[in-house]
Amino acid sequence: MNTLNVFVRRGILLGTFTQPQTAASSMVQRRLESTEVVAGGRAPFRVKLKSGKRYAWCACGHSKKQPFCDGTHRAKAPSIEPLRFTPEKDRTVLLCACKQTKNGPYCDGSHFKLIFNDAVNYVKGVFKR
Repeated sequence: MNTLNVFVRRGILLGTFTQPQTAASSMVQRRLESTEVVAGGRAPFRVKLKSGKRYAWCACGHSKKQPFCDGTHRAKAPSIEPLRFTPEKDRTVLLCACKQTKNGPYCDGSHFKLIFNDAVNYVKGVFKR
C-alpha cells in the first residue's frame, strides 16, 4: 500500500512523497502542480494589439511577461492553458491581470473585488494589532 506524506513549513506545501509497494525503503519525490490561478496583478494591462497577430494571454498568473504567456504554466500549473486569440483589428485594450475576468482575456472590472478585499483585510489587520 502506498503512503502519502505532505511536508509543510510556514504554511507552504514543500513536497509530497510516495512510498512504492515494491521498495519500502526508497522515497520517490513527486512534482507539485498547481491547479489554482494566481493574480498576475491588481490592475489591468493597457495593450496595443495588432490585427491578425496571434496572442497567448496568461490564464494561470505565473508568467513573468504579464499579461502574456511565457510558458511558465508548463512547470507550475500544467492543467491551466493560456488563452490564445487573434484580434480582428488594431486597437488598444485592457487585458485582465487578476485572472478573475468572465470575459478573458479582456478586463471586466473583477479586479475591483480583489482590491476591495485587500483593503478590508488590511483594515482588519490594523485593528488586530
